[in-house]
Amino acid sequence: MTHPAQPIASHFINGEYVEDAAGTPIPVIYAYTGEQIATVHAATPAIVDAALASAEAGQKIWAKMSGTERGRVLRRAADILRERNHDLSVLETYDTGKPLQETLVADATSGADALEYFGGLAGSLTGEHIPMGEDWVYTVREALGVCVGIGAWNYPTQIACWKGAPALACGNSMVFKPSETTPLCALKVAEILHEAGLPAGVYNVIQGMGEVGGALVTDPRVAKVSLTGSVPTGRKVYAAAAADMKHVTMELGGKSPMIVFDDADIDNAVGGAINGNFYSSGQVCSNGTRVFVQKGIKEKFLARLAERTGNAVLGDPMDEATSFGPMVTENQMNIVLGYVEKGKAEGARLICGGKRADRDGFFVEPTVFADVTDDMTIAREEIFGPVMSVLDFDTEEEVVARANDTEFGLSAGVFTKDFTRAHRVIGNLEAGSCFINSYNDAPVEAPFGGVKASGVGRENSKEAIKHFSQVKSVYVRMGDVEAAF
Repeated sequence: MTHPAQPIASHFINGEYVEDAAGTPIPVIYAYTGEQIATVHAATPAIVDAALASAEAGQKIWAKMSGTERGRVLRRAADILRERNHDLSVLETYDTGKPLQETLVADATSGADALEYFGGLAGSLTGEHIPMGEDWVYTVREALGVCVGIGAWNYPTQIACWKGAPALACGNSMVFKPSETTPLCALKVAEILHEAGLPAGVYNVIQGMGEVGGALVTDPRVAKVSLTGSVPTGRKVYAAAAADMKHVTMELGGKSPMIVFDDADIDNAVGGAINGNFYSSGQVCSNGTRVFVQKGIKEKFLARLAERTGNAVLGDPMDEATSFGPMVTENQMNIVLGYVEKGKAEGARLICGGKRADRDGFFVEPTVFADVTDDMTIAREEIFGPVMSVLDFDTEEEVVARANDTEFGLSAGVFTKDFTRAHRVIGNLEAGSCFINSYNDAPVEAPFGGVKASGVGRENSKEAIKHFSQVKSVYVRMGDVEAAF
């Protein structure tokens, strides 16, 4: 009997499911059981070409529609996503291993929010009139053309929508390549968009590994590349896109600081640290994995953190009582366990966790290290798993300098009751998406993205419109032309 996670076919092109079994088989492994639940095939060159050709043809039809008409399709798709939230959440859990308790509220719902938000903006994307005395200039906001989206494995539904919604609102088409680790959910996004009335070819999904991504990024038909992934991948894709002067958005990794001052509400700060380290089993790019705690409350903070971390419920991700799931793959679990061993070897004090959980699935226990110093590997490198480093600090000036001493700059958070200090510290931190007395909130209305090696461009909010459109300016002379001869 076919597993319910097995898709109709590997790819969605020109408004329908398409298979090409000549492509390399990609096994889909359920992180909780380790069993293979589905197979898809990597895109062959013929599939890549078909997707780009249909995107090119579909984009011309889509761009001719009014923004209001485009918005209506996106909003209808948002409604369908919400109606099917339960089934989409189950599929997300099969795809990623994240607990259903989490996917029911964080994945298809945030994808629907993006489609609704950009659907609402689509009709408002206008240019401006610039008076020049008797003459005048007008501007037109135009689509870029065919956009390529390359997804990561931690939020497959959300990323498919976060990239697709602003691209489509601006009149572009998209070819989306999900991570080969989580190939299932984006197909459903494409199916729902077309059910909602999207013209064929405007949103296509093809599967594959790095070579498929490379073929998409370097194709001359592509105007824009939006990637969510690691910094090393980002550098490669950015360089390849730059060779052809393509537009890019890069949402990359981080090693973000979360700073807890002596006057902070301890429970709120502990809650922020849990959200910023253990949600999605720590597989979130913006996580605040360097938790700087002022010395006056260090032991109190650690005691409360250990106590609350003990409340994590590890178990079957399909059981809504489970609050902490497995790592996405066995390989990712082993990478994280390697970092845990480095933390122990380099002299960090293990507060809790620190090993693979004694149960089925690729589980790493929620792990907290204290007495971490800035030079330790676990404080320098992005782990992408449930490993929290707690560092001590004395003064504001010192902690700001240490927090900024990293190649990354995605997020930063501050916990304090002193609001002047909160805004001052955030003002001095080199990060794109910041939080005060909170951590990891990512509403579609707010820009999301990093500085330094953490990326270029912004996703979500009105800022995303700028990254998926271009402005044409037209000078209109009302009188005679003066010329030198």
